[in-house]
Amino acid sequence: MSGATVPPARFPANSSRIILTGFMGAGKTTVGALLAERLGWDFVDSDRVVEERAGMTVGEVFERRGEGAFRELEAAAIRDVSSREHIVLALGGGALEMAVTRESLAALTDTPIIFLAAPLETMIARCAEHAGGPVRPVLADRARLAERWNQRLPWYRQAHLTVETAELSPKAVVECILRKLELEKGSGQREAVGSSAGTSGKPGVPA
Repeated sequence: MSGATVPPARFPANSSRIILTGFMGAGKTTVGALLAERLGWDFVDSDRVVEERAGMTVGEVFERRGEGAFRELEAAAIRDVSSREHIVLALGGGALEMAVTRESLAALTDTPIIFLAAPLETMIARCAEHAGGPVRPVLADRARLAERWNQRLPWYRQAHLTVETAELSPKAVVECILRKLELEKGSGQREAVGSSAGTSGKPGVPA
């Protein structure tokens, strides 16, 4: 998976926030928390913001109010939180399905958006193996998962930076991001980061 086919974009420099995107199991929550710790920033998970505002879990919002209501809550949460400084924000896997969310993120011209990528089967396996993680009934419908992955992939690929996480531990992904953010400041290019950056410990865990 590579950003090679995406037209060059101006890479944000001197940003006070970073946004992580990707499918479920990409490692957004784990990597985001570690990255924020390294930077001395706050970590925010958009799903947790929705849960706090709704007073119920994401699964309960889907069950009781439907996906449309969840997406509206999610879009509002992302809009409000993304205005803060010194944060690493992890988006829900389907957040970019909402045009209003894509537009609000596009307006943050000083904010790098990083796509954490991995093969679909790898991400499904991470979710299934993640003891104590959120219940994901959608894992039972592999055909639907593949459909959603393919639908979202073009939006994920619009990120400024793509990091391939399949062979990287969360700590290695963080190191990779920090190196590439420093190198890419002012370079004006989107670039994919492969597993050649090295590994340490167990490969990435679910978002």
